[in-house]
Amino acid sequence: MTAYRVKPWLACALLGTSALCTIPAFAADAPEQAAAAPASAAPSDPDVKDIVVTAQRRRESVQSVNIAVTALSGDALTEKRVTRALDLQTAAPGITISRSGITDSFNIRGIGLASASPQVTNGVATYIDGVFQTPIVSNGQFYDMAGAEVLRGPQGTLSGANSTGGAVYLTTQRPQLGKLGGYASANYGNYNNAGINGALNLPVGDNFAIRASGLFNRHDAWFKDIGPAKNQPERLNEIDGRVQALWKLGGFQANLKVEAVQRRTGGFALQPINTTLANNPYVVGRTNTPWTVSYDSPAANFERAFTTMLEAKYQFDGGLTLRSVTAYQNKRLAAVSETDATSINPTNWASYPALAALGKVQNQVVGANNVRERVYSQEINIISPDSGAFKYVLGGYAQRNKIDLRNWNSTNGAFTTLPQPMTNKVLLGVFGQASYQLAPKFSVDAGLRYSHFHVDGFGAVYRAAPGSTITQVMTVPPVGASVLVPQTGNEGDGRMTGKLALNFKPDADNLLFVFAARGYKNGGINPPGGSFRPETVWDYEAGWKSSFFDRRLKTQIGAFYMKYNNFQMDVINPLSGQSGVVNLANSDIKGFEASFQGKFDALSVDGGLSFVDSSLSALSLVNKWAIPAGVSTPQCNPAGTPGTVGNGCFNYVITSTSGGPNLYSPKWTWNVSAAYRIDLGGERTLTPRLGYAYIGSQWAYPTYQAATDLIAARGLLQGSITLDMGGFKAEVYGTNLANKFYVAGQNGKNELYGAPREYGVRFSKTF
Repeated sequence: MTAYRVKPWLACALLGTSALCTIPAFAADAPEQAAAAPASAAPSDPDVKDIVVTAQRRRESVQSVNIAVTALSGDALTEKRVTRALDLQTAAPGITISRSGITDSFNIRGIGLASASPQVTNGVATYIDGVFQTPIVSNGQFYDMAGAEVLRGPQGTLSGANSTGGAVYLTTQRPQLGKLGGYASANYGNYNNAGINGALNLPVGDNFAIRASGLFNRHDAWFKDIGPAKNQPERLNEIDGRVQALWKLGGFQANLKVEAVQRRTGGFALQPINTTLANNPYVVGRTNTPWTVSYDSPAANFERAFTTMLEAKYQFDGGLTLRSVTAYQNKRLAAVSETDATSINPTNWASYPALAALGKVQNQVVGANNVRERVYSQEINIISPDSGAFKYVLGGYAQRNKIDLRNWNSTNGAFTTLPQPMTNKVLLGVFGQASYQLAPKFSVDAGLRYSHFHVDGFGAVYRAAPGSTITQVMTVPPVGASVLVPQTGNEGDGRMTGKLALNFKPDADNLLFVFAARGYKNGGINPPGGSFRPETVWDYEAGWKSSFFDRRLKTQIGAFYMKYNNFQMDVINPLSGQSGVVNLANSDIKGFEASFQGKFDALSVDGGLSFVDSSLSALSLVNKWAIPAGVSTPQCNPAGTPGTVGNGCFNYVITSTSGGPNLYSPKWTWNVSAAYRIDLGGERTLTPRLGYAYIGSQWAYPTYQAATDLIAARGLLQGSITLDMGGFKAEVYGTNLANKFYVAGQNGKNELYGAPREYGVRFSKTF
């Protein structure tokens, strides 16, 4: 009879706590030896690798940092079909990214961004190669990536005054000295989805290397426009080019990156929210057919961005490092949208009594957004050596944003309101974080940051002159226009933020920690003549990170309680009739998270779970559902009967609620995936993968009317089969395999949708 050898990790998994589990990494009678082992000690299986994070300005194992973080390598991003930032919510628990038009609303644990206003800073700070990203032009396709890190909870020390919810760090592949190589990838799928991307790493001598990479991707419209405009909603043409140069001599190295991106789409797929409760007569123009819209006006979106970044570092002989990151970004966006999201035919006016009640034909309602944002940033770090009982990071940060908007709205071809606000923002910060080893098993971390913010506003919301042309309304100021609402004002604020943590590491495979952290997001101006206060959050957390079965299974478990104050929300400002930002309420947030990653020979599994219980306090706001279509005028003075229209004014209805969950904060989110590698002999393997992600229902507006404000839960299934022949891979993939038609966000009284089922093939070659 053949004798089979049972591997120790498998015996542990099958038998639990038995004598077979007393291998060195788990030896109960040798805790000091286990504690003395380095946290990154390699497991016996070379296929089991540590996941590395860099968010704290040094390379660390994800199992050794007291942060709730999901880290994905570049290969993992490809395998999980995380092709854009929007897809991170399918691979990391606790994060939701809701579509709202020209920007996406990033929220972690119900904190982040609930406004499309340029006055509001995103509360989930996103960085690419260490450079802070603004919300616009931020959903380009990933390629040539080194990895992604999603940090949950306020990161008030190292990530600055705009990370009340958390931070996302995206890292591209850097040039490598002395290595000639690269990769090429091509894909084709349904909707004529065709794309190519690749990179070439070119060494130039011993101390210099260049890495050039690029991408082209396109697909046809996901939606059919059956209206007279015949748009191509969600059609995509995208091109991106990136060049990096690395020079290293002794302890000095410099990395220069220049990148340009251009994206054209056929506009967004919008429909009026399907409810009779909304005071929106255009709901009768819904198609009520999945993947179908009906527009009578053009829709398009054009985005461009140029980024240049220089990271310079010098490491002294003792290991002390000086680091500088200098960056400039120039982002432009031009979008035309079908504001009413319908193509109601005015010749059949009698068929639409709700529209006839308005007293005039309002058929073609169009809005245009033209945004330019320039960002200048500089960060300086002093980073201690990795060795020793005391480690620290010191730094300073400066950022300047110049935002120019030249927007217009029109009805039936006649220009109406012309919003043209201009904003200059300055953010300054100094920070420090230190870690000290109190004893072999205990360490303490402490960090502080002081941030100062100032904003100046210019421009106005104008009323267009009768008969204005597009050339006239796009000048600054518009030709012949009158000032409806000035957008002038200024605001300044500052806060101290930071973190204090106590860590206990009983052995090389376990870390337990508790901490308190404070985050802050700056306030801003709310013209005319107003401002809104900063958001602040206190976060109290406890966590346990552990490894089992010779580190083939890694787990992360944590619980949190957060006090969130001065929630910033974009609502109708009665003084102007335009959207404005106010501090609506305070919130208590509590919950827990758990995740795991397992590698058992040919089987790889991972998953994550998040439970968030949030509660906003009582609030009052203008009820957008009580505003008739086309009304965007100031409050009547003196106020008349609520809901009545005066001469160029309107009496807005104020709604009060007892509160409810935070916006864009589903109670449950979870994801799980599995892959099994089949050895075909030689260097050939075949790997099927399957993944599922669930995002619970979430509120999009705080009147808490289920018929209008609730986005339903969804679960998405994806899979792939990959043939790996060493340097060559062929893959068949599919996303949203059940072809679910689901709401992915809201904009005003309209809703936006997620992508349909996509499938195709991808070929890649490394060299």
